Amino acid sequence: MAVQRIVIENCAIATVDAGDTEYASGHIVVADNRIESVGPGKAPEELENVVRRVDGTGHLATPGLVNTHHHFYQWITRGLATDHNLFDWLVALYPTWARIDEQMAYAAAQGSLAMMARGGVTTAMDHHYVFPKGSGDLSGAIIRAARETGVRFTLARGSMDRSEKDGGLPPDFAVETLEGALAATEATVDEHHDASFDAMTQVAVAPCSPFSVSTELMKQGAELARRKGVRLHTHGSETVEEEQFCKELFGMGPTDYFESTGWLGEDVWMAHCVHMNDSDIAAFARTRTGVAHCPSSNARLAAGIARVPDMLAAGVPVGLGVDGTASNESGELHTELRNALLINRLGTHREAALNARQALRLGTYGGAQVLGRSSQIGSLEAGKLADLVLWKLDTLAHASIADPVTALVFGAAAPVTLSLVNGKPVVEDSRLLNVDEDAIARSTRVEAQRLARIAAQA
Repeated sequence: MAVQRIVIENCAIATVDAGDTEYASGHIVVADNRIESVGPGKAPEELENVVRRVDGTGHLATPGLVNTHHHFYQWITRGLATDHNLFDWLVALYPTWARIDEQMAYAAAQGSLAMMARGGVTTAMDHHYVFPKGSGDLSGAIIRAARETGVRFTLARGSMDRSEKDGGLPPDFAVETLEGALAATEATVDEHHDASFDAMTQVAVAPCSPFSVSTELMKQGAELARRKGVRLHTHGSETVEEEQFCKELFGMGPTDYFESTGWLGEDVWMAHCVHMNDSDIAAFARTRTGVAHCPSSNARLAAGIARVPDMLAAGVPVGLGVDGTASNESGELHTELRNALLINRLGTHREAALNARQALRLGTYGGAQVLGRSSQIGSLEAGKLADLVLWKLDTLAHASIADPVTALVFGAAAPVTLSLVNGKPVVEDSRLLNVDEDAIARSTRVEAQRLARIAAQA
């Protein structure tokens, strides 16, 4: 079958390649699911099999956004425990979360994915770690929702085996056994992980956090991931309480604990990493351990300001994350570009902390690095997968901002005129093409109410 091409031209382009190449007015040619060419001016006239031409006047084209940390199931518990720190928030919500089932997980994943995709996310990620007994195929439900939405997806198959009786935070009925968690994680990798260049679904091994997971699960989880050739993910150094917990329980801080269990390396990425000292950052840089920076969630839970400028200066791979929608009620990633820039400027580096282009890189190429896919996605370059977004910047919201990257990052959330994933349109004119947003809104409302009733009766 002949190659089919989509041509986008007359738009500003931020490639986010190694040289941060930009064009004030340029073109992108997509051939099937790959980017064939990117350059200034109009596309070559002699191109064959052009099935669509898009006039990008008034738009900025960027790589699709890459989300590196999320908890989809929390979509149906938004707006609760709004004035809590992390540990109190977890204790308040675990009894409800522990009663989710397959239908709830599917609806919540639909809502989370829809909100991200319509805001420019082309690669999503979910760290799901709550598997109540008899709840059904939660991993399969989440993956099905991602497939239907049309986004590229990484499922971080989480687990917990340290409950309240063992000194952890989750209730006893909310955790798995060590053996059960490892077996189920391996089965999920075997069934769903695709290692190919243009994979739409990948799986990572992801015990939840030091305070909800045994040391043995951390160690054997790392061994499992490396035996299977998949990535590793967990929460790390999110709060001062977590640091104190690790020192009391393990006799060392989180980073030293992670290193002792095999959890530092270029195949590992951690969520949050707010409370990192110089030696922690040096260890992450030395081992190329990645970080998912979640600025809105960190602020929502009063966790603190992560040292992102210092991490970047040291060479730590850093991407952006929404985090769970019960600690980031908007559920959007494109707003995190702005929040990452603004919140980091409240830190010690002040106005020199991050600029607009660094923020855009965090949300695109940085995220691709963290997920181990920077050779495939994260920048607009010939040969890479055709995951890209066309942002509309010619409305009142951005009319007087001359620089399009500044408009995207500093300005109001920009509408998405076109989003391609694997060369296929997923969003047009700010509407999802593959799923019904209104139906998803109704179903998530129903499932949120059902979960609340079940939790109240427990």
